Amino acid sequence: MRLHELKPAPGSHRDRKRLGRGNAGGQGTTAGKGTKGEKARSGGLKAGFRGMSSRNQRMAKRRGFTNRWKVEYHAINISELAAFESGATVDLAALKSAGLIKGKDTLAKILGDGDLSVPLHVVDLKVTASARQKIEGAGGSVSAPEPAETVEAASAKEQPPDVAEAEVAEEQTSGQ
Repeated sequence: MRLHELKPAPGSHRDRKRLGRGNAGGQGTTAGKGTKGEKARSGGLKAGFRGMSSRNQRMAKRRGFTNRWKVEYHAINISELAAFESGATVDLAALKSAGLIKGKDTLAKILGDGDLSVPLHVVDLKVTASARQKIEGAGGSVSAPEPAETVEAASAKEQPPDVAEAEVAEEQTSGQ
């Protein structure tokens, strides 16, 4: 027997149905979709839709609010930092390589739950007051990013008058 003589076992191979290729093919006209109706059209049905009788379907879009600008921090407890060696620098890259942060998390905050016995240098991470105290108590250091300066809006008295108001005032003074 040679490679060109090989054939699939009888009954294991079946031709696919070629739908909508004329009535002589056996699957013409409606092509196995029945007569008319939403299921016969292209596009199909909405997934999970059951005629609004399902409470979940009705309530899904009307409940709650999603803040698209919400900033989420991955919480890491002090006790989890015990995985690092003494004197190690802890930053976002180090946390990812240690497996403490997974996926696409780009922000992390160190919380003060647990104890720390080795001195660590925490760089560019948010740290709670209790966590900072424990890190510095173990002989480590924290150099967190400085908070961005907020620019306060000028009060109404300090703002220059509107151009239209200035023109009206100019006309009144020139008319006298």
